[in-house]
Amino acid sequence: MIPLKRTRAARTRSPLPTSTYSARGALRQGPRRGAESAADDVPDPGDATVTEQYVQYVLDLQDVDETQIAVVGGKGAHLGGLSRIEGVRVPDGFCVTTDAFRRIMAEVPSLDDRLDQLSRVATDDLDAIRALSAQIRQAIEETAVPDGLAAAITRHLARLGEGAACAVRSSATAEDLPTASFAGQQDTYLNVVGTAAILRHVSRCWASLFTERAVVYRRRNGIDHRTVHMAVVVQRMVFPHAAGILFTADPVTGNRKVATVDAGFGLGEALVSGLVNPDVFKVRDGAVVSKAVAAKQRAVRALPGGGTREVAVDARQQEQPALTDTQVVRLVRLGRRIEEHFGRPQDIEWCLADDDFRIVQSRPITTLFPIPETDDQDNHVYVSVGHQQMMTDAMRPLGISVWQLTAMVPMPTAGGRLFVDVTRRLASPASRAGLLDIMGKGDPLMRDALETVLDREGFVPSLPDAAPAGPPKSGGPAPIETDPAVVTELIERSRASVAALERDIRTKTGPALFDFLLEAFQEHKRVLGDPLSMQAIMAGMEATWWLNDKLREWLGEKNAADTLSLSAPGNVTSEMGLALLDVADVIRPWPQVVAFLEGVEDEGFLEELAKLPGGSEARDAIEAYLDRYGMRCVGEIDITRPRWRERPTALVPVILDNVRNFGPGAAERRFEQGRRRARQMEQDVLSRLRALPDGDRKADETKRMIDRVRTFIGYREYPKYGIISRYFLYKQALLKEAERLVGAGVLREKEDIFHLTFHELHEVVRSDRVDDALVQRRKEAFRSYQALTPPRVLTSDGEALTGSYRRDDVPYGALTGLPVSAGTVEGRARVVLDMAQADLEAGDILVTTATDPSWSPLFVAIAGLVTEVGGLMTHGAVIAREYGLPAVVGVEGATRLIRDGQRIRVHGSDGYVEILS
Repeated sequence: MIPLKRTRAARTRSPLPTSTYSARGALRQGPRRGAESAADDVPDPGDATVTEQYVQYVLDLQDVDETQIAVVGGKGAHLGGLSRIEGVRVPDGFCVTTDAFRRIMAEVPSLDDRLDQLSRVATDDLDAIRALSAQIRQAIEETAVPDGLAAAITRHLARLGEGAACAVRSSATAEDLPTASFAGQQDTYLNVVGTAAILRHVSRCWASLFTERAVVYRRRNGIDHRTVHMAVVVQRMVFPHAAGILFTADPVTGNRKVATVDAGFGLGEALVSGLVNPDVFKVRDGAVVSKAVAAKQRAVRALPGGGTREVAVDARQQEQPALTDTQVVRLVRLGRRIEEHFGRPQDIEWCLADDDFRIVQSRPITTLFPIPETDDQDNHVYVSVGHQQMMTDAMRPLGISVWQLTAMVPMPTAGGRLFVDVTRRLASPASRAGLLDIMGKGDPLMRDALETVLDREGFVPSLPDAAPAGPPKSGGPAPIETDPAVVTELIERSRASVAALERDIRTKTGPALFDFLLEAFQEHKRVLGDPLSMQAIMAGMEATWWLNDKLREWLGEKNAADTLSLSAPGNVTSEMGLALLDVADVIRPWPQVVAFLEGVEDEGFLEELAKLPGGSEARDAIEAYLDRYGMRCVGEIDITRPRWRERPTALVPVILDNVRNFGPGAAERRFEQGRRRARQMEQDVLSRLRALPDGDRKADETKRMIDRVRTFIGYREYPKYGIISRYFLYKQALLKEAERLVGAGVLREKEDIFHLTFHELHEVVRSDRVDDALVQRRKEAFRSYQALTPPRVLTSDGEALTGSYRRDDVPYGALTGLPVSAGTVEGRARVVLDMAQADLEAGDILVTTATDPSWSPLFVAIAGLVTEVGGLMTHGAVIAREYGLPAVVGVEGATRLIRDGQRIRVHGSDGYVEILS
């Protein structure tokens, strides 16, 4: 058979069964289908009924299905399920169950002690892990298989035929799961001949649970070795002409309508080990749409007496396809049947013997990004909300549902992320042009991905415009008076609305709270959709674009608005970063306070802080900061994320960096420096414009645009501040309900509400009943979603597109991105994935996945910014310009390609990053 031990399709892990084993033979596991739990005391093998009593340890494949992972492991369960599908041939065989494994583990000497030692060894101490795991494997292999179990296995072997060659395959309870495969972690043995050899290889499969690679994998993923159990699958060996892998969805693009077949001669081990390159076929709508035939010089064949060996392929056959097109299409048809049975795209191992396909394994493709559910069969195109909000992490159900209830447009979800369906806007020529234009200005990768979809003939239908398009838009600023009083009025409206919410929500509890919140969500949307607010935001953005375009055309200035907008008034996000410098000023004179903060771990540290000299002043300064900004946090669009007010330790490293890197009064100096630079730039460009033909007109128009930018660009950050202020009040009220539910014994812990939607939580509060199983399933799904990378654009076919830059002006070897804040800076790269773990010094360049407003306190200490996600008007770009930091965003793979501590040069005007030697 071809057990393909590979890691080709990386998979995420899922929570494991909760049963455990120990050297005392303790067994703690709930009822299972298909086999009763093993008794701790097995009768003496000499007993006449011993074989019958061991029957529960061995099950035919036909007697199990995919629901019995706890009994026969992931591989065995899926093979059992496959054997029940009409038209799918699975080689005959049986499973030695996890009960047998636990029974053997109970006999292994000193197992508990060795497992305890293994759990204490450092993950990177590979020598110790290698030695301990080898000891455990040896002890397992030397533990005798009880006579009764051996007899039960022998009886099942007889059904396969005397002297039948078999494949003996590990089947752990933590593999081939919907969200995890653990592929290649345990062993498989091919072409094993004879009862004694098969029994010996069964023991080796049990022992392979403790291969060095499996132990390290579990340690790195925080999995207790005792929670994983091993079954063994024994199947009749098939000697194939060809073998390989079928993906029922394209594993690279994610397209669910394109199947990919990899094929080679002989056993599949030649492909898995990299011995040969496979033939690759792609099939869509029942036809081969592309194929690449490789030169296959080697193959792995079975030996007559057992085992396998590598052999040369006949020269006349090497460049022949391993399968005909007809065979490929037939195989894909089988794959579609299997996919339908399991309900999701599959990664299928197959072999071909006598022109007949045998399926030897099928597992979910866990790397595919899910597709939003629809109630039609039409084509859809979705754009990622997370890439626009600088939060591409998975969100919990409560966070998703609250965002949906307060959003201005419908937002379907997939993989714990939010999307917007833009199909209809792309279908209409007029709205398509506007959408591509706004996307391109913000994120060229998003536009490129959308254009790639539009290039797929017929995928997006072209609809007539609803009405004549009218004259083209001038591209000028929004029709709004350039008056600071407009911004003042908008901020006061928002503050009044938040204050009313804070006042009224205090008295609401139980079901009445949810009725109140549904009304509050409507007020939330009214404030968010205020036409005057939208005009103010667009006025600042369009004036920025106008300045960049015209000053480049007239003066050759790149990204002139970046300097002209420095220290613009009223930007609540940039003020937040500068305010933390003021907090550092209060703390800096008190060495004991600084020393205390360096060791802070407990969230209640503010109470202890007041006991130190200068501690009261420090505490008051931090509290005042939290009163104004404590509703913020990383990933703040997800209401379930911990806020700074809830977890103030997140701010401590930044405060300490500010104490170390700056002197008193730094906030005021930085703001004033930025304002002076902007003023000097303004005077310079106006003077140069007046020297041009028609210069007075150009200078006057530019002056109006500069005033417009400085009036409105700072306000762009305020609506988000208002949203998050309201979110914190919603969350506090909901957590109070959760505390009541915990006290009443309805919930196990208050954070369980995060895994319910708003309406589900409403029903729990009304009924005082919760579906614990639903909560657990949601937790498992969230963990699996966390490992997925969301695409910028996703289609209903499942194709995930990230886009690419169409540029030829970037030096060889440089990393391409989007220029969002002018200037060039060279310095040490600090790759930071968790703001709370940042350790920055003046002159460092921050390299991270994405930055939302909560990252702005770090910006005061850095010299430049590089992110993987971002656009021209996203928060990180706006604040980088406010602070005058050269910045390049949208650099694919930046945190992987740039090593922490490397010297890099950021070209913020031209949009690329050089890695220096």
